Amino acid sequence: YPEMNFVLLHRVPLIKGKSARESLEEQGLWNEYKGKFPFNPTRFDDQSLYVSNEQMTNDADLAYFGVISIGTPPQSFTVIFDTGSSNLWIPSVYCSSAACANHKRFNPSLSSTFKNAGKSLSIRYGTGSMTGFEGFDTVVVGGIPVKNQIFGLSQSEAPFMAHMKADGILGLAYPRLAASQATPVFDNMMTQHLVNQDMFSVYLTRNSAVGSMVTFGGVDTNHYSGQIAWIPLSSQMYWQITVDSVTVNGQIVACNGGCQAIVDTGTSNIVGPQADISSMARAVGAHSANGDNVVNCNNINNMPSMVFHIHGQAFTLPASTYVRQSTYYGCRTGLQSSSSDLWILGDIFIRQYYSIFSRAQNMVGLALAR
Repeated sequence: YPEMNFVLLHRVPLIKGKSARESLEEQGLWNEYKGKFPFNPTRFDDQSLYVSNEQMTNDADLAYFGVISIGTPPQSFTVIFDTGSSNLWIPSVYCSSAACANHKRFNPSLSSTFKNAGKSLSIRYGTGSMTGFEGFDTVVVGGIPVKNQIFGLSQSEAPFMAHMKADGILGLAYPRLAASQATPVFDNMMTQHLVNQDMFSVYLTRNSAVGSMVTFGGVDTNHYSGQIAWIPLSSQMYWQITVDSVTVNGQIVACNGGCQAIVDTGTSNIVGPQADISSMARAVGAHSANGDNVVNCNNINNMPSMVFHIHGQAFTLPASTYVRQSTYYGCRTGLQSSSSDLWILGDIFIRQYYSIFSRAQNMVGLALAR
């Protein structure tokens, strides 16, 4: 019974650590940094995206990461499991940027299975960029050894990356989004028949540092309650779906007539067009201060829910889920505006709704997290 090997789900525990923003706030550097490296999720507007430059949002509030290993013998790295990008990359010993100095660096000469791909790689971020070259090696994710996985070895990284807790990024979106036509890790898992079902799912804890999980090959029934709502993708590049409207107190406040959104573990907030985000902020009683939509911490229990209407179902975010409390800056909503029409449903949404990413059906499944 060879198929018996595959009934196990492969789980990667994620650690919820301090975000770059929290570290910078602690050091009193947030305002200075925010001015220098404005968050700019323009990855959607750039047509060159389809050729080589992948635009990614890595925002300052990102806090979840897990451990993978690369090479023989294995070298371990923490990575952000990012459904909003498709490349795997980590810092290399050939990188002397500040961001590499304070992170683990891969040394290809210590791995007997490493092969140089002879290709350069450049990935642009909301807050900077990384450049480097590509190689092939065995990558172990959740106990699954993926052979001949192409990945990026950074040679230079933008200054902002020095404040990221994770060493690198593991992209889980579609191949079309990959810079340098690199095959994504999950595509290799599928073609090498390493997963029972061609899907993976993400559970993010609200407060506790431990318990968050990416599950490869299926769904973990311990992490949701009720039915799974299956939503067909509107485009197979990001995990992109159609949202019909956003309401507060029964009134449409955003996305009137429908809009496109991506379910993105690599972004922490809810991101949308400026006019819509302002309208949502007003509807829940937030006011703008210092670039954030700020609320009175004492009012959280009286603030209304936001409801995202998707594929005939209502997905409700109570105020307790979309308001963030900062030790230094009071309470703010996790609403962020961008210059793009494409919405991002980030970790705020995924914490409330267990998210299943099915390549077999090209659908996203959402169920109430528990």
